[in-house]
Amino acid sequence: MSDKKEVLKEIIKKLHDGADSEEIKNQFREILKQTTAVEISMAEEELIAEGLPKEQIQKLCDVHLAIFRESIEQKQLDVPSGHPIYILKGEHNILLSAAEQLRDLVSTIRPGDKEGFSEKASELRRLVKMFKNSSNHYLREENVLFPYLEKHGITQPPAIMWSEHDQIRETESEIYRLAGDYGEQVLENLESLKENTATLARLLSDHFYKETNVLFQTSLRIFSNTEWSEIVSGFDEVGYCPFSPGLPARAPVTEAPTKASAPEEGLIDLGAGRLRVDVLRAVLNTLPIDITFVDANDEVAYFSESPERIFVRSRAVVGRSVQLCHPQKSVHVVNRILKDFREGKRNMAEFWINVAGQLIHIRYFAVRSETNQYLGCLEVSQNITDIKKIEGEKRLLDDV
Repeated sequence: MSDKKEVLKEIIKKLHDGADSEEIKNQFREILKQTTAVEISMAEEELIAEGLPKEQIQKLCDVHLAIFRESIEQKQLDVPSGHPIYILKGEHNILLSAAEQLRDLVSTIRPGDKEGFSEKASELRRLVKMFKNSSNHYLREENVLFPYLEKHGITQPPAIMWSEHDQIRETESEIYRLAGDYGEQVLENLESLKENTATLARLLSDHFYKETNVLFQTSLRIFSNTEWSEIVSGFDEVGYCPFSPGLPARAPVTEAPTKASAPEEGLIDLGAGRLRVDVLRAVLNTLPIDITFVDANDEVAYFSESPERIFVRSRAVVGRSVQLCHPQKSVHVVNRILKDFREGKRNMAEFWINVAGQLIHIRYFAVRSETNQYLGCLEVSQNITDIKKIEGEKRLLDDV
């Protein structure tokens, strides 16, 4: 495997140095026939680790995929309905078809033809809405599938796919802007709209090909049934698109799920991760908010100690009745909130007040167990004075 990997790396290097693809095919014909998606991914991974720029890999990805096309296309994605790959591949087909329909529809619109366009506006709206509803497709890949690939040492191919997701999102956002309210703005922006819908169809075709024939094949070869079961749960947690296929069924799990290992000494198991106590304390104290937790007995159990607290707290209040922490004139409000939380009549209460010229937003949240048992009340206070002044967008980091 290591010798073969070195040959694959040599092939990719030659391609990136400008070698003729047909000559490469002839020179390495036998090894190319036996190449798997996993081997391609690992070869790319090592080349990037050795210093080949990731951007260069991405730029010429189509070139070396064309070289490996014959070998990787021989492997069919044979998965049952409900399997994560079945869902993703089905969404690929639906989105690509919609992109081609959108491109073709826009190409038939004529400048100045308001009457003719009005008949096509509803179809344009339907297709654009489909892309607006497709965000969970990419989020499931980025937040569930990609992390599992990374756990197996495959980090760069997912990173390249994520950057392509961003290109797709940018193109979709431009289409939304150009389409406006699906009225005359479409005719005003027609040439740009034609260009962007054609770009979207091309981006999706190229991107979905790479994912299907490299990432998905790699995933199917290296993930265990237990991991696929976990991925199903992760997909369910992120959510699906209105058009996602095969949701009722689930892929069978033949391996027994592994028991959750006990946290290492000094670590607190938080479900979505494990942290040392000192790290957890630092995280809570770094939050740009003040938090105070009052337990089910109405006693202060904890408060964060950020450098600039909004309301004064001292450790002497820990164990104190929360009613004694408020002026008498407001205790009845505190009691009403806690009573409603206990009885399940509400889950949140909020207020905002001015303190020394600063606008303070105060929220109270009912904290409940997985079985809906009332555990206490979380108070969250935040200075939103500067937040309310924010306008537009900021995408670049300020110079320090």
